[in-house]
Amino acid sequence: MNRSVLRRIAGYMKPYIAYLAGALICAIVYISLSLYVPILIGHAVDQMVAPGQVNYERMRGILLLLAVTVLVSALFQWIMTYCTNQATYRTMRDLRVQAYGKVNRLPLRYIDSHAHGDLVSRVVNDVDQVSDGLLQGITQLFTGVVTIVGTLLFMLTISPIITLVVVCVTPLSLFVAAFIARISRKRFFDQQACQGELSGLIEEMISGIRTVRAFHYENRAESTFDEINSRLYEAGEKAQFNSSLSNPSTRFVNSIVYTSVAVIGAICAITGIPARLSVGQIMSFLAYANQYTKPFNEVTAVLTQIQTAFASARRLFEVLDEEEEPTEPTGAQVIHNGGRHSVEFRNVNFSYRPGTKLLQNINLAAHAGQRIAIVGPTGCGKTTIINLLMRFYDVDSGSIRVDGTDVRQITRGSLRSLFGMVLQDTWLFSGTVRENIAYGKPGASAEEVTAAAKAALAHSFITRLPNGYDTMISEDGGNLSQGQRQLLCIARVMLVDPPMLILDEATSSIDTRTELLVQKAFQRMMEGRTSFVVAHRLSTIQGADLILVMRAGEIVEQGTHQQLLGKKGFYAEIYNSQFAAS
Repeated sequence: MNRSVLRRIAGYMKPYIAYLAGALICAIVYISLSLYVPILIGHAVDQMVAPGQVNYERMRGILLLLAVTVLVSALFQWIMTYCTNQATYRTMRDLRVQAYGKVNRLPLRYIDSHAHGDLVSRVVNDVDQVSDGLLQGITQLFTGVVTIVGTLLFMLTISPIITLVVVCVTPLSLFVAAFIARISRKRFFDQQACQGELSGLIEEMISGIRTVRAFHYENRAESTFDEINSRLYEAGEKAQFNSSLSNPSTRFVNSIVYTSVAVIGAICAITGIPARLSVGQIMSFLAYANQYTKPFNEVTAVLTQIQTAFASARRLFEVLDEEEEPTEPTGAQVIHNGGRHSVEFRNVNFSYRPGTKLLQNINLAAHAGQRIAIVGPTGCGKTTIINLLMRFYDVDSGSIRVDGTDVRQITRGSLRSLFGMVLQDTWLFSGTVRENIAYGKPGASAEEVTAAAKAALAHSFITRLPNGYDTMISEDGGNLSQGQRQLLCIARVMLVDPPMLILDEATSSIDTRTELLVQKAFQRMMEGRTSFVVAHRLSTIQGADLILVMRAGEIVEQGTHQQLLGKKGFYAEIYNSQFAAS
């Protein structure tokens, strides 16, 4: 599995092959010069024959050459690091952009069925983990391969017999590292999964902190946090323990290599069998033996980051491999914003989960300029109709048509641009009041923004804010009341001035007096526009041209307010229950 992950990561790095090539060339030069240093040190040692017998002339030349070699080697090492950093961070930038773009293209069915915090963790934290592991891996790959090959060549020039001993013991180190990596792989995947679950819980608790505190849920939330955190600790502890075995294990094997070189070298120096070695050559060989085993130690030392990177990459690729929203059909129509439009539902059936029925055989016709109200008990499918209108979901069977054209034959962008939507759940982003109102029309002038705010009756409270329209709003409008947030969302739609409207309990958080004024603004705004109004308070939809009464996913009644009251059916029952006190 790691091989397939590595191949995919390599594919992302392909555009930056020039940086990788530069890093490889610099690694060759840097390592070659580094490996030349023990030769020079050995030569310098051999100039010291005995007390009083030192060739200072030759020594000075060797030391000068040694200093130049070290400086040039350091320069190429810096260039190599620069190239690997560029290749890694540019790759991660592209991967993060693709991951974010993928989230935008995922169907809402996927978004709604997965913890949002976990998705955030995959796009942010997992990409960072891949970056860290990839950077370490590339660096160790380049330097390790060149070091191993280079040291073998230099050792062969000194003593082929000792070199053969080193090569024969090396596979044991590789076997130990591979075995430990295999048993720790699953632990790291479990660790990243627990981290994503923990991120999801924290995101939920923070976003709903008022509800958490209102229901005294703090202790239970802490208990849930502790449970997930304990699993994360256990998975992390096992992953770290398994991976920590690799470094001392390979160092033990490498110590055997070093000891073997020292013993055999000493025998050669004393006996001359199979070949006589000088003290300087033995020192050079010991340095090479140490450098030869160094890449194995370094790889095992960063094994934790590498394993975490592979686990994170698999989690990230799971998102990237998810099926996206169906592509627009060839020749999909683009409907331009403006004019009057009609909407028709023909035998529409839909369910969020297969086997669980929701909308059944929905038929309705909203003519251009009509105001359609949708009422019914909670869970009857009112908001689902809105989701289908906006093509957040596609119907299971039947069709929805705008001006006679199936919405599946219309581009999503142009379809959604026809609707202005105000929901019960408000959404504001971190920015100024002006930027939030102009969200759907970034180029709007200050006068247009102000006019929209006045139409939504938001201008008054905005001018009382510390910096008026330039007041910064915290994330999700936390420094505003729920009613103020809803007025800003209404102003946002009024600024766009769409040809059709969707109002889903749009005034539910506004006081009664302000609601009456906003309703008048909506009445003016809905004139000549096809509008869909989802409402629980029936007083707000009595002037609708057509009221659809839903129950258990079906339209059980339809007509005007007076007609439905005259039928004395389900609508009349709901209406009378709301106004029984009066």
